[in-house]
Amino acid sequence: MRLWGDDVEVDARIRDFTVGDDRILDHDLIPYDCRASIAHANMLGKVGILTSGEVRKVVAALKALLKKWEAGEFGMRPDHEDCHTAIEEYLTGKLGDVGKKIHTGRSRNDQVLVALRLYGLDALESIDDELQALLDVVRRFAGRHSKVAMPGYTHTRKAMPSSVGMWAGAIADALEDDRVLLATARNLLDQNPLGSGAGYGIPLPLDREMTTRELGFAKVQDNPIYCQHSRGKLEAVVLHALVHVLYDLNRAASDLVLFSMPEFGFFTLPEELCTGSSIMPQKKNPDVLELLRGRFHELLSLEQRLLSIGANLVHGYHRDMQLTKEPFMRGIAVAYDCLYVARSVFEKLEVDRERCKAAMSSELYATEEAYKLVAQGVPFRDAYLQVKKSLKKRGS
Repeated sequence: MRLWGDDVEVDARIRDFTVGDDRILDHDLIPYDCRASIAHANMLGKVGILTSGEVRKVVAALKALLKKWEAGEFGMRPDHEDCHTAIEEYLTGKLGDVGKKIHTGRSRNDQVLVALRLYGLDALESIDDELQALLDVVRRFAGRHSKVAMPGYTHTRKAMPSSVGMWAGAIADALEDDRVLLATARNLLDQNPLGSGAGYGIPLPLDREMTTRELGFAKVQDNPIYCQHSRGKLEAVVLHALVHVLYDLNRAASDLVLFSMPEFGFFTLPEELCTGSSIMPQKKNPDVLELLRGRFHELLSLEQRLLSIGANLVHGYHRDMQLTKEPFMRGIAVAYDCLYVARSVFEKLEVDRERCKAAMSSELYATEEAYKLVAQGVPFRDAYLQVKKSLKKRGS
């Protein structure tokens, strides 16, 4: 079945090329398409396009389809272009002409938009929960080790005294800021595009406020052209916020890779978080941290893919926008996994207090010595030079 169907037989390779990965990706969009279709059917009933009996039949069929999907009994066949096709075919098969009415007042353009918005909003809620859980773990870790001194570094050289608590607290503060970015992204995504059609509205008296309320959106996305233009853009905004989360996890992972080296020994990863070598029996590799660090670069590239797909397109819908689905959904999955992994690391990370203490060598206190002289009335620059000369004499 093709929603745009006619009797022309499309070349199989052309069909597969244009469908792309939608049959795989759309599996996760089915429940959101069903939710939006239920809201759409209820609205069509209110404006008199469907009778109350027809609405009941459509809603019941969609709920039954959802149960089949949850049980793993509903999916897409090779001849389905996407989940929208599969769902409409199911409704038509169950309800006949009533099922054919569900697409009244919408296009696949706004249909996929609303499904992706609902998917994204749900995903952001789960990600925020996972981010909050990570924050709680990092804050507790910082509190437990607030008095464990460790060197602070600039230019990867010892600089001033710090502590494990201060280091971990910096990560937590960064993640708090990231939650603000995520909330902003969520607010932008929280607009209902359903009813905008292919990008120029629908010549019917649709009640878009009703579907907005029923689907739980904050507001209607009014301009139908911008509904289409925002595809890819808003997904990129979401990934941009997630990029900042992974940026902070990237730097934390880099610290942990360095400071867990035997040459430093400040931190130890338990064996259940490490992997070994196929040739070197002694190896206990921090692969989890290295991959956590690397995922930032993957997510950054996914954001760039989203932005570049829509660039240079004139206004209106283009099939190019189909290509925004995969990086958006992949980016969300990457970010969620990274948050879980980071939480596992901080839950099990061990601190070697003795190695941290042993690393607190005298040159770390040079600035403090200079300020002691300042407190005695010595100009700072003179105090600085005096301490520097003293350190040279001591060979530090």
